[in-house]
Amino acid sequence: MKYDHIMVRFGELSTKGKNKNDFINTLFKNIIRALKEFKNLKYEKRYDHIYIILNDENPDDVLLRLQDVSGIYALSLVYKCENDLNQIKQASLELIKQEEGKTFKVKCKRGNKRFPIISDEITRHVAGNILSNTSLTVDVHNPDITLSIEVRDEGTYIFTKTILGAGGYPLGVGGKAMMMISGGIDSPVASYLMMKRGVTIECIHFASPPYTSEAVIYKLNDLLHILNKYQPRIRLHIVPFTNLQLEIYKHADESYAITIMRRMMFRLATILAKRRNCPVVASGESLGQVASQTVQSMNVINEVTNIPIIRPCVVMDKTDIIKIAKRIGTYEISIRPYEDCCTIFAPKNPKTMPRLDECKAIEEKFDYQSLISEAINNVEVKIIEEDNQDELL
Repeated sequence: MKYDHIMVRFGELSTKGKNKNDFINTLFKNIIRALKEFKNLKYEKRYDHIYIILNDENPDDVLLRLQDVSGIYALSLVYKCENDLNQIKQASLELIKQEEGKTFKVKCKRGNKRFPIISDEITRHVAGNILSNTSLTVDVHNPDITLSIEVRDEGTYIFTKTILGAGGYPLGVGGKAMMMISGGIDSPVASYLMMKRGVTIECIHFASPPYTSEAVIYKLNDLLHILNKYQPRIRLHIVPFTNLQLEIYKHADESYAITIMRRMMFRLATILAKRRNCPVVASGESLGQVASQTVQSMNVINEVTNIPIIRPCVVMDKTDIIKIAKRIGTYEISIRPYEDCCTIFAPKNPKTMPRLDECKAIEEKFDYQSLISEAINNVEVKIIEEDNQDELL
């Protein structure tokens, strides 16, 4: 007997009240898009679950792809039968025989209250049939196999395993963010965490040729292709930062250079965010990890913008960020030895507690506004898209 459906559970979406249908509709579209390569699948959308009819597609491949779709709490391979006790008993017996183990327990939910037998009685009938026809014994506390039965209006679903999904919210329900991406470990993880919360991202990268290598852009392409698993189409804005960066180092004390650089980056990100209708800017900063990421530094840097700044990794340990990077597949790309504009110009003794008045005094020494305008006017845009060649706009 083969499992013929996948049951998709919503998790956090169940708390959304009047907005729940909108969230489910978005998740439904995202699932169909994520599984577009599986031509034989059919889909059923219901208020409490989404069901995917396998039609002989490989269930392991489908499950693996679904685990990348944000908004899914859990997944189960299920067998669907009629709301008939004899069919339920027979299907349960055949399915549990396919499992390895010596002990079992049966759980039942009767969502269809018109079904004439209550959940406890269904459980006893099914368990009794298994005990009579196998060598399995019951263990209600720590069973090797848990057989779950859900009786619903349209049929009964039977399953033995549940796999956790990505969680979060469906991509697209949380608005849009301008994501500052460097090519290091942290910003791709922050991008993933934003998308997991339903936020669509556009990315901004600050390039400083000839001091930074063209290989950094190839590295970014590869990182964003990995992130295409979670968002199939990502717009990348490459901002020429060389002239602005050289002026900063000409006029700023080395200890203040990184702070001034970050202030300029947030100015540029804010301009692009507003042009692209992104209500927030996001970054991969983690509290205390480097000099520009102390509380004092963040406060001084944030002063240049009135747009909210979201830092998904802000309280995470580096080891936890690395774990996520390895899990989503960005880590090996991120550690390629190609430096971005922040690392290649990194000062030896940066200020960890910069003063706002000193930053403003430094910025008054040169015409940064015209340099910002020049950079914005020469932004290069690339579209990084799943399964397609990168498109230059």
